[in-house]
Amino acid sequence: MSAVLGLILIPLAVGGLLCLLRSDALRTALVVTAVVVVGALSCSLAMRPSPMDLAELPFNAHTVSQGVMAVGIAISLFLIYVGIRARNALVVLLALAQGGLMVWFKAGPGAHVAVEQHLFVDNFGVIMALINGLVGGGICLYALGYMREYHGKAHADVRDRRPFFFGLLFLFMGAMFGLIFANNLTWLFLFWEVTTLCSFLLIGYTQTDEAKRNALRALVMNLAGGLAFALAIVFLHQKTGTIELQAALKSDKALALLPAALLCFAGITKAAQLPFSSWLLGAMVAPTPVSALLHSSTMVKAGVYLVLRMAPVVEGTKVGLLVALVGAVTFVIGSLAAITASDAKRVLAWSTVANLGLIVLCGGIGTYEAVWAGVLLIIFHAVAKCLLFLCVGVVEHKLHSRDIESMAGLVVSMPRVSVMMQIGMAGMFLAPFGMLISKWAVLKAVVDASPVLSVFVVFGSAATLFFWVKWMGKLLEVVTPPPRVSKELETGEAVALYGLSAATALACLLFPLISRHYIEPFVAGVYGLSASLEQGNVIIMIIMMALVLLFPITFLNYGRGVRVTDAYLGGANVQSSTRFRTSADTVQEVAIGNYYLHNLLNEAKLAWWGVAGSAVLLGLMFLLALLRL
Repeated sequence: MSAVLGLILIPLAVGGLLCLLRSDALRTALVVTAVVVVGALSCSLAMRPSPMDLAELPFNAHTVSQGVMAVGIAISLFLIYVGIRARNALVVLLALAQGGLMVWFKAGPGAHVAVEQHLFVDNFGVIMALINGLVGGGICLYALGYMREYHGKAHADVRDRRPFFFGLLFLFMGAMFGLIFANNLTWLFLFWEVTTLCSFLLIGYTQTDEAKRNALRALVMNLAGGLAFALAIVFLHQKTGTIELQAALKSDKALALLPAALLCFAGITKAAQLPFSSWLLGAMVAPTPVSALLHSSTMVKAGVYLVLRMAPVVEGTKVGLLVALVGAVTFVIGSLAAITASDAKRVLAWSTVANLGLIVLCGGIGTYEAVWAGVLLIIFHAVAKCLLFLCVGVVEHKLHSRDIESMAGLVVSMPRVSVMMQIGMAGMFLAPFGMLISKWAVLKAVVDASPVLSVFVVFGSAATLFFWVKWMGKLLEVVTPPPRVSKELETGEAVALYGLSAATALACLLFPLISRHYIEPFVAGVYGLSASLEQGNVIIMIIMMALVLLFPITFLNYGRGVRVTDAYLGGANVQSSTRFRTSADTVQEVAIGNYYLHNLLNEAKLAWWGVAGSAVLLGLMFLLALLRL
């Protein structure tokens, strides 16, 4: 109990203190201390048996619930103020609707509802806590050096509000822990809304017109999900008499289907699935730690976490099939859209949307195999994608560009960062790294449950391979050796990136143990049986992993042990390796560029069709949920 409460309360308290600290030295000391403490508590929680009995609380739950209601009202009033000030009627209406609904519920039907267990910790919650504590903590360490450099010459026009920024990071972290451990849905709803508020403020950090516009878009879409969440609580109580998450999963499936559909909708908005993916793409205007926080370890993971929690309720239903179709369409559209982008952050954003689509697909299918694969995807995606986002942030600061074409020869100019980017990319698509293993598990679960959906997995995965390979090739391409960057990483950046690189490799090497001790017990506890890898496959995977790791290791001393020479062009080189004489006796420059297939794929059209198709699917989902199908 002490570890659970500490993980929720310590980040919240630290966030409040950081808002008041102006001293950079004190801020650094507090952030480092808090990250170490939170990481230690997360690891200690993982060493305890699950699920944990948290029925006895060391405080008065009724008093806390009243405090939760008061904070919820305050958030709603603030969001109404934001909407009025921005002249955005949707923000005002949505904030009024969800806030008013929850006040009515707490004052009326839910005033005397009995809650046996307000907090709950199982193996899935432990996995999410480790991701939030360790990966989220790494982002906070990275942000120390990054934000110091961010407010230098490159962004001198942006007002330095680092106390506010770091305060929000830790508030976000604390809210995520609360969301993970809450079994009382009214408590979970409050933490859900705190993450919405923090994401709005973080996306709008620079206070530019674009940042404000994108922050409001994110707010509108997440408030729509929040309204669905509030409706789910009301309908769940009306139909089953409970507001406990675990009790809802064990109740009659027909009675819980509509609330489950509403909660899946809320998860889809938070996970930036089509038709709501535009808010996550717009979040790129924020500093890189925000992008990493929203795209990899916390915000979007809250969405897929909720969808996977609802998997047992929607399994085998038409509602579940439509949720799976939304994820499948998002996976294909997101993967194809990523091919067309040359902005590194945009590629990562579309990749995030696509991979989260796979997890939603697993949640919609809802079988034990699919849920096992979905949890695997969450783990591997969190570490590898966070590593890539943070690497891109460093490259952007050093090269003053985040265009993929500008990263040619990065293996020479920034060898350490280049190696870590290669590890992150390998973690996303290369055998035997975890994402590919997870996709294999997804494909098997899809074929067993709904073979038609396997078409989406196959075509989306092919597009994924295309955009990762061309980016990795650009890092290794050397036409004209670029100058070596003198200092690649600040201390906090180095700790975060080296740690995430190690975690990407270790997650693959140790994932049979992770599966055996955490994922399989969770799945077995819900379904009575679980999936796993055969021993022979595990041995083959470990051997492949050892061989793959030799590849980035060979580049650690690149620039000292390797000599770059002119390219051989049939004896036709002119003065340098970048110019050659053609058969027509003309001198041409060597130019190497990636394929973006703009003549075949159009990002705007892809997004339009994806939005239209997924909106229809969600409409059908609600109709079938009302009909209990």
